[in-house]
Amino acid sequence: MRFKFAYAVSIAAAVAMATACGKRDEGGASGAAPAASAPTAATAAPAPASEATVVKIGHAAPLSGTQAHLGKDNENGARLALEEISAQGLTIDGRSIRLVLDSQDDAADPRTGEEAAQRLVDDHVVAVIGHLNSGVSIPASKIYSDAGIAEISPSTTNPQYTKQGYKTTFRVVATDALQGPVLAGYAIKTLHAKKVVIVDDATAYGRGLADEFAKTAQAGGLKVAARETTSEKARNFKAILLKIKRMQPDAVMYGGMDATGGPFAKEAAALGVKAKILAGDGVCTQQLPELAGDAVQNVVCSEAGPALAKMDKGADFAQKYEARFHTPVQIYAPFTYDAVYVIVDAMKRANSIEASKVLAAMATTDFNGLTGHIAFDDKGDLKTSTITLYDFKDNKKDVLDVVKQ
Repeated sequence: MRFKFAYAVSIAAAVAMATACGKRDEGGASGAAPAASAPTAATAAPAPASEATVVKIGHAAPLSGTQAHLGKDNENGARLALEEISAQGLTIDGRSIRLVLDSQDDAADPRTGEEAAQRLVDDHVVAVIGHLNSGVSIPASKIYSDAGIAEISPSTTNPQYTKQGYKTTFRVVATDALQGPVLAGYAIKTLHAKKVVIVDDATAYGRGLADEFAKTAQAGGLKVAARETTSEKARNFKAILLKIKRMQPDAVMYGGMDATGGPFAKEAAALGVKAKILAGDGVCTQQLPELAGDAVQNVVCSEAGPALAKMDKGADFAQKYEARFHTPVQIYAPFTYDAVYVIVDAMKRANSIEASKVLAAMATTDFNGLTGHIAFDDKGDLKTSTITLYDFKDNKKDVLDVVKQ
């Protein structure tokens, strides 16, 4: 049978299952009220633990390795929403529901991501929030499609993710088909660049973003002097940067994550590369100043969604997040937060905790969340998307421009 239904167990059974391999169950509830922009959960008092029906929401992201700070940020956003809903109480089809976050570490690795996806399917989650990386979401998406489980990514930007024909893939961020052109447009219109070098980390995300940047750059008359490839695990960029220095481009576009993008910018400055460094959302994190040092002042980066500071309830969310997790938002926690509410909204509209019925309701989402209005087109992409451009002042992200589509 194509669809595997989300199944409910008692709290006692859930505790027994908590030791299954690789799972990370939810922490204690914070007791915070839901954001005004999110739908209010059923107000009936929660049933005693022994009577509540457990429903698992899956989450997958890198919780170890160099991208763990981003994966944990995503997990924290989802957990905050789940705790808010649980504190209010949730009733579906006359049953009191207790939501549990089933969080898996995919290590930002495609093979590990497929294993994490299969564990979530085997755990009978009602839907999945993830994965963080395009290179993991794309192969994992087939597993969720085969199981009939909705996958809603808060940070996958490669266009291919939703072009595979699966009816189970959704995302709450813009794609690189918008992000790449916005970066290229900035190089052409604001920097008045004539020559650019493009570098990517050979991942589905980095290469995909670089490709989209290159299309717009060349169409706009910007000369791509060279395309270079490094690795997502690289730490020394001297050979590439010395070649770039000899070419004297006006800008360098880097497609990759902050773990490599920060050191790349830092080493470029040390070697005397004067070109402005342009990068996408993988680099555009709160940790970049620490990774790039003073060279962060030479970086302009994009985020595939609205800035937290520009969200109507963004300041409230930031305060709640820091109070709960004792660390600032990195980048996409607001989007995982909204993803939980979108899943619960689908459950409520379907009046069901069955994965197939929740999936069917997801396609007709019309939801006003923390990050803005969320509605999906026939591929699972947002009908309305936003790209935010930033530079860094006093080691903090500062909004340069906002582009909507």
